Amino acid sequence: MELHKLFEGQYKQLEEYIDEIAERISKLGAKTIGTMKEFSAASTLKETPGKYPSQKEMLKELLDNHEMMVQHLRKQVEACTEKHKDAGTADFLTGIMVEHETFAWVLRRYLK
Repeated sequence: MELHKLFEGQYKQLEEYIDEIAERISKLGAKTIGTMKEFSAASTLKETPGKYPSQKEMLKELLDNHEMMVQHLRKQVEACTEKHKDAGTADFLTGIMVEHETFAWVLRRYLK
């Protein structure tokens, strides 16, 4: 039950980010994607159908995904700052990156 609550908390926070990211994209005048096919194609994280990991493997996989997102967001923050000169989006992405760092920290504690 403890892990269920942990995963649910992360899911709810990530779900909020989806709306915030779509809103940011709209504020910048671009169109947001909306279909599962578009989301799957744009995702840097890939699903593993048919794989049923143990509890420890699930935690490790989730940790790896959060760490991958931190690395990806760092690159995007740098691009927003240097290439696009968009401090607002850089700040927005930095906030999301910090949350992924926190999620990763919590998961590391479970794996100790």
